[in-house]
Amino acid sequence: MLKRAIVIAAVLLLGACSNFSLNPGDWFGGSEGPKPTPLTPLAGGQTVRVLWSTSVGSAEGFVFTPVRVGDDVYAAAHDGSVMRIDAASGATRWRVSLDTRLSAGVGSDGTLVVVATQEGEGLALNAADGALRWRARVSSEVLAAPAVGEGLAMVRSVDSRVFAFDVADGKRRWVYQRAPSTLLIRSPAGVTLVPGLALGGFPGGKLVGISTANGAGRWEGNVSLPRGATELERVADVVGEPTVLGREVCAAAYQGRVTCFDMRTGNPVWSRELSSVTGVSLDARQAYVSDDQGALHALDRFTGRSLWKQDKLAHRQLSLPYPAEAAIAVGDLEGYVHFLARDTGAFVARIATDGGAVRAAPIRLPSGFLVQTRNGGLFALAL
Repeated sequence: MLKRAIVIAAVLLLGACSNFSLNPGDWFGGSEGPKPTPLTPLAGGQTVRVLWSTSVGSAEGFVFTPVRVGDDVYAAAHDGSVMRIDAASGATRWRVSLDTRLSAGVGSDGTLVVVATQEGEGLALNAADGALRWRARVSSEVLAAPAVGEGLAMVRSVDSRVFAFDVADGKRRWVYQRAPSTLLIRSPAGVTLVPGLALGGFPGGKLVGISTANGAGRWEGNVSLPRGATELERVADVVGEPTVLGREVCAAAYQGRVTCFDMRTGNPVWSRELSSVTGVSLDARQAYVSDDQGALHALDRFTGRSLWKQDKLAHRQLSLPYPAEAAIAVGDLEGYVHFLARDTGAFVARIATDGGAVRAAPIRLPSGFLVQTRNGGLFALAL
């Protein structure tokens, strides 16, 4: 814990924003941190197919997550590029260049496409042709992709506010606000929409169910509780987007736990000590977590019991694991995508992309899945 606090303190000294911030994605990028574990040749690995690939543009220092709605994928880049892509073939249906630099994207319901900026602006485009529909202001920088649904476009700002705008005209419908934190993880922490609820994680280890009708908090649960002797050690921000499957919602906190809740009541189902900077993913039987040291964990979805741990990717800054049909896929800081057996965590395949870090969570395609690299490459992959 002390070593981790020292690393965080070094990052804080280099910070130049109104609030101190932490950027886990950059902690080990220099010569001072632990070196990524070298990859060894994978003998007898399965062949990974590249279904298609294209480029949208560099993410620079941000994380850009694409989104798929029906037959289309929408993706964005820091330079203001936004694309609509055929999910099956990779063909570009339209591409626009906005007059601003983006810091997060993309959210869509198939009719509206929403992206956001470092200056605290949300921009909505027509999904059909990319034409600008409206712009709306939020209170501070946006790092997480907006969420679109329930007739709303929701934008989460880094000062612990969630803004809900009417999809038709961009008028503000409500704002959910929590007290801002002095220290925060500079990592995308988005909102997950389900009927009637927006689920979001916040500093201090809190997961909140927010009514989409009026922005009121319906329930609040503790993913993790801050602990430690110093303020740095007590940082316990919920990271990534809450993950929903069936009646459960699960989330992870840095320097904390992975916890699953009953989505209707907010009552905890199980909790497991595990620190992550990317969140948790689920399939029918298991939960998957990349911890902050680069180990990949599989947990029993119903009890949180440990099933296996793969630690041969230490310090490779893993993405959120993706439960693909044939195996678990996870990206790393050098643009590799690794495939692991669901039951054992053994490596079954590996593929290099364009050398850019895979920070964004992979997304599902009709046959396979899609990763976006920091260099702006979009790769549709399948075993």
